[in-house]
Amino acid sequence: MSTSTDFLLAIEDLTVSFDGFKAVDTLNMYIDKNELRVIIGPNGAGKTTLLDLICGKTKASSGSIKFKNHELTKQAEHEIVRTGVGRKFQTPSIYENLSVYENLEVSYPEGRGVFGSLFFKSTDKVRDTVLQIAEEIQLLDELDTEAAVLSHGQKQWLEIGMLLMQDPELLMLDEPVAGMSAKERDETAELLNRICQNRSVIVIEHDMEFVKKIARKVTVLHQGKILAEGAMDNVQNDEKVIEVYLGH
Repeated sequence: MSTSTDFLLAIEDLTVSFDGFKAVDTLNMYIDKNELRVIIGPNGAGKTTLLDLICGKTKASSGSIKFKNHELTKQAEHEIVRTGVGRKFQTPSIYENLSVYENLEVSYPEGRGVFGSLFFKSTDKVRDTVLQIAEEIQLLDELDTEAAVLSHGQKQWLEIGMLLMQDPELLMLDEPVAGMSAKERDETAELLNRICQNRSVIVIEHDMEFVKKIARKVTVLHQGKILAEGAMDNVQNDEKVIEVYLGH
């Protein structure tokens, strides 16, 4: 079934099997432009696998993933990045020996690839973008700081900033506040609420207090299927959700 939609991301009948085990099972999910969607669920529910499928790290067994009406299931990871999908993994992958400024600068799309990096000339446009993103991720005062000495939370923000340098239309974050202090979690909630003004964001998270700060629409996954979906209050009070997830 091929449908053209106004959704930024349309996932239909998506299935992936590993040795007969369906990690994601005939899943249907639709993300609007500029939507912040939180995905929750017990371990093994298929949350990270779903992000792996969207970004091309894992190939679907069947079904469709359309981003801006382009089918992603046949595309390679680097092609999917170029279409405007950014993905942050659980552990920050930043260049520890570079400064905050340099980390952001090398993430600018035109500097991609070895030759791009060798002949990459910083322009006013790049500098302006770096400063703008640094302000957004609250690291403007740390531009000259070596990334290695940043706090855990600041490293996570820097990695989000490195993705924002590529101006993705869809940003996917896997447990962005794991290991953060309470203050950093609050600041991350504010950051995510800011950055979804002009892009869509999908967040996988276990920290329910954090989810409440950012959630507009929540999808609960269980055994590779959607158990419930809707506003946080509705989902929290859903008996099925309480039974399989929140009750533990």
